[in-house]
This record gives sequence, C-alpha cells and structure tokens, in this order.
Amino acid sequence: MTGTIHPTAVVDPAATLGAEVNIGPYCIVGADVTLGDRVVLHSHVVVDGRTEIGEGTEIYPFASIGTPPQDLKYKGEPSRLIIGKNNRIREHVTMNPGTEGGGMETRVGDNGLFMVGAHVAHDCIVGNSVIMANNATIAGHVVLEDFAIIGGLSAVHQFVRIGKHAMVGGMSGVENDVIPYGSVMGDRARLSGLNIVGLKRRGFGKDDVHDLRTAYRMLFADEGTMGERVQDVAKLFEANSGVMEIVEFMAGSSSRGITQPKSGHGD
Repeated sequence: MTGTIHPTAVVDPAATLGAEVNIGPYCIVGADVTLGDRVVLHSHVVVDGRTEIGEGTEIYPFASIGTPPQDLKYKGEPSRLIIGKNNRIREHVTMNPGTEGGGMETRVGDNGLFMVGAHVAHDCIVGNSVIMANNATIAGHVVLEDFAIIGGLSAVHQFVRIGKHAMVGGMSGVENDVIPYGSVMGDRARLSGLNIVGLKRRGFGKDDVHDLRTAYRMLFADEGTMGERVQDVAKLFEANSGVMEIVEFMAGSSSRGITQPKSGHGD
C-alpha cells in the first residue's frame, strides 16, 4: 500500500486499506472498516463499525461514518454501512449502518455530494449522483433514487421514497413519497411541478420534457381516481421510459402516500 497515514491518526491494525489511501491528522479508523483505493480522510474523521468505503471517496473533517444508528431498537447487531465510489462527504456529515428491522444495511451509491451536516440514517438506500445540501437529513428506511437533490435544512420522514431526478426545495419537511422528476417544497412539502431545470441540465430533450409535463397534468387532474389516471397514463405513454418510471413508482409498494400538489396540477 502506498499513501500516507498521519502519525496522530489511530488506525486499527485489522482495518483493510486499499492502495494510495490518505488518512489525515487525528482520524480514527475501526477494525472492521474497509477503505478502497485512493480514499482520503482529511482530518478528525471517525470511520467505525462494519463500514466499506469505495475508491476515490473523500471525507472532510469531523464527519462521523459508521457509528451506531440513532435507533432505540438497535441492540448491537452486526449491521453494515456500504458507501460507493467517488463520493464527496463534507464536514460534520453523519452516516449510520442498518438495523435488524431494516435489512441490516445502509447503502450509499457512487458520485454523491453530501454537504456540511447532512445525515443519512439507518437502513437508507441512497442512489448514484445524489446531492444532499447543508444540514439536509433523511430518517431511517428512506430511499433516495439516482440524481435526487435534497435542499438545505430539509428533512425527509422515515420510509419515504424520493424518485429519480426529483428536487426537494430547501427548508422542506417531506412526509410522503416524491415522484421521479417531481419538485416539492414547503414546511409540509407539496408537489409544485416537475424539476424542469434539472431535466434540461441533464440533457432531456424537448419531446421528453413535453411528454413528462403532459403525463404530470393527467396524473394530478381532478377527474377520476388516482388508479384510473395512472392506468390512462401508462397506456398513452408506454413507449416513454421517463413517464413509465413515474407510473411504476406510483404503483410500487410504500407505507407512505404520494406527495400531491397544493391545488390543481401546479406545473
């Protein structure tokens, strides 16, 4: 192994370190930790528990990764925290392993940005290229799909699902599932339309955006039941993969409802 370990760092001899790992001053790395190639712990970082961190991930001072979950039901079971590749985990971020009641694993994907003070609780599943802004928090068992963005000072209720490319505005409380491509905001978040800016930035074409907006209006119209509207959209847009992701998400199993517009379709 090439790389550097600062003399003040405390690294358990049983920890597994990849090539070119850099561990800065006053970091602590536990016995059951695995750090992939080119992982960087800047300083004062704690990585503990049965935690795996993928190659190229960079963790900034005072982050606490893999310490026991903040769940009174946790009784020391050997649960895990799996973090993917090329993530940026900024100062004071906390990420906890899973629990027996949630599958024993918290999983974070690749290429994420977790800004100052963000919190990923036990048994969460976080996708790729997710952004959690400053002091954004997700409670236990939350699912964040790929490219989701959680705005600063926002909180997501336990068991909520946030769909692909969805945007949660800053200072929002999210109590129900957010559809893929949706945009929500508010003290008790309501659906405000589609994340059009995000879609354009990620290269979605005019036709795709047009179909998504049409499907959105149909799904949240006043006529018929939600089930009927979902069926109608599925038939009309069966060839559009983006729309079908929304349909499948809404038809999926969840203990939470779907976040609705405040009034009308809101787009």
